[in-house]
Amino acid sequence: MGPASQAPRATRPIGVFDSGVGGLSVLRALRSALPGEDFLYLGDTARLPYGTKSEHTVVRYALQAADELVGREIKCLVIACNTASAAALPALQERYAELPVIGVIEPGARAACAGSVSGRIAVLGTESTVQGGAYTRSILRLRPDAQVLGIACSLFVALAEEGWTDGAVASAAAARYLTPLRAAGPAAPDMVVLACTHFPVLEPVIAAAVGPGMRIVDSAATTAAAVRTELQRRGLLHRVAPEAARPVASRDAPRGRVDFLATDGPARFASVGSRFLGEPIAADEVELIDL
Repeated sequence: MGPASQAPRATRPIGVFDSGVGGLSVLRALRSALPGEDFLYLGDTARLPYGTKSEHTVVRYALQAADELVGREIKCLVIACNTASAAALPALQERYAELPVIGVIEPGARAACAGSVSGRIAVLGTESTVQGGAYTRSILRLRPDAQVLGIACSLFVALAEEGWTDGAVASAAAARYLTPLRAAGPAAPDMVVLACTHFPVLEPVIAAAVGPGMRIVDSAATTAAAVRTELQRRGLLHRVAPEAARPVASRDAPRGRVDFLATDGPARFASVGSRFLGEPIAADEVELIDL
């Protein structure tokens, strides 16, 4: 390839992809855990949502997105999408055996199993994620005695994208979905997994709805921790002095660079994505690509 292929492997960016902008919550967690790293984020916005597609189609889309990122010389691939993690992780790990390939499901399931005293775990996700059962299978594989309750909270996705993450509407939706957990009394779960990349921005209202007796596992944060551990294990962490790190989007911050790719609608990607990333994204910073 070009000159980028000559760069030391540890200095190459980490590739992250999702069907849209929800995966930017994972990118936000990754940047917090790995401030010295550069990132390349791809949102396949032309073909979202993946959750309504067949498994065969999701695998095909995921491989195409990953091919684009791998072709740009990444050192690690993060699948910031629950649907793609459930359907395509084995295929991606087989195709890119030389790279660390990490999805969002296993880290969240592992943290929930480790943190639960009772073994009762609630999984909050979209309807497709809950019905698909990937989190349940991962949890039971790690902890066969667990009792897993899946709750589809599909409206949370729209609330997150509209920016309605607090106030009466968000609180009412959370109460409607989650009050049954509190009503279970002593039999209630003690761990709640946020099994959708849109949900971390709603964590305060979710926490208020479930009450103090349940701990929340943010799969974005657990994925970031898993990526850091794997990069460290492989000697791929990019260690730089804070003063040497490049600014992000012209902000004078001691963090690495982020480049954004989208398959449709750079302006909407930027406006909605800013809510998930927690900082502004300009439309002209988003490169439009075709997969």
